[in-house]
Amino acid sequence: MQILVLGIGMQGKAALHDLARSPRVQSVTAADADFQGLQAYCAQHPWAARVRCEPVDASLPETVERLLRAGPDVVIDLLPPRFCPDIAALGVKHRVHVVNTFYPDDRIRALALEAAQAGVAILPEFGMDPGIDLVFLGHTVRALDRVEEVWSYGAGFPEPAASGNPLRYKVTWTFEGVLKSYLRAGRVIRGGRVVEIPEREMFSPEHLHDLELEGLGRLEAFPNGDALKYADLLELDRGALRQMGRYVLRWPGHSAFWKTLVDLRLLDEGSVLVDGHPVDRRRFLCASLEPQLQYGPGERDVAVLRVEARGLKDGRRTRVLTQCVDYRDLDSGFTAMSRTVGYTASIGAQLIAGGELARRGLLSPVRDVPFEILAREMRKRGMQVASTAGPWL
Repeated sequence: MQILVLGIGMQGKAALHDLARSPRVQSVTAADADFQGLQAYCAQHPWAARVRCEPVDASLPETVERLLRAGPDVVIDLLPPRFCPDIAALGVKHRVHVVNTFYPDDRIRALALEAAQAGVAILPEFGMDPGIDLVFLGHTVRALDRVEEVWSYGAGFPEPAASGNPLRYKVTWTFEGVLKSYLRAGRVIRGGRVVEIPEREMFSPEHLHDLELEGLGRLEAFPNGDALKYADLLELDRGALRQMGRYVLRWPGHSAFWKTLVDLRLLDEGSVLVDGHPVDRRRFLCASLEPQLQYGPGERDVAVLRVEARGLKDGRRTRVLTQCVDYRDLDSGFTAMSRTVGYTASIGAQLIAGGELARRGLLSPVRDVPFEILAREMRKRGMQVASTAGPWL
């Protein structure tokens, strides 16, 4: 199989590392706007001879088409999300399968029939969250005959030994992106009723709960966007659902700190005037805090994906738990976050090219990626994955 990777940033490097070491992959093309930087990066690795480096400017479709005309089986699109619809459309045009890590918009959904007719698979939202979490969701709820509760968690945070700063948090992603996610509305089902969570209330005590994770200890959970859209995607009976929510995990105290900053309006969009100069609130926070929130060479982050469903199986009250825990690999240097995003995208591309994901058109990780296959590949890469069922007490 021949794989093209567009965008060799943090996640792209992890995907490239995984592909270049895979015996299933015959050739890899890595393309990035920073061509010289890409060449220098690849030259540092023993697999460099297996990778062809190419320049690309995604704002110029002809530079992408040139790479697609070379005949890769799959393109992994890890460029900024604004390019996703164009890359997907070009993939269909040139009959190249497409994998990316972002939620599909209407333009990508509109390609579903054309992709199927062209024999092309488009697999979006196939990273960590979204991605692994969606496969886990589909697998976990399908294990029950009647689903009454769904609890979904996605998280990246420092392991205890690396959490010594006042926030007990460090950055593996863009910190500005983290701050944007800290000011958004959400919806959950609580006690059988839909609860709307205003964007300024996601850190309020009434929306938080604690979770004990084996090997890590007590963590706090706060809402992660709109959980209800997944009820329809999973074809759940709304009348049977008593609890449903998607949550982020952090060390205790995280929510109280950020609730204070939200209430002080320091996460608001826009600027304030300081000595006659506009200063963007979020960018100021990023510039002030991000340098102090970096991982040291020997420090590890933790990535957690966890889905718990409760309900009935064969008439018995049953609890199903599916979970992945991964840590930074200090040998390669890749964070758990990069591994669970970049390696997952690589897995998706290899499963499509190898025929294990045979459906064509617009795929969904919820229904089209078997848990057993994904779990097998994740375990090969050292990730801890398990799914268990037992009595719901």
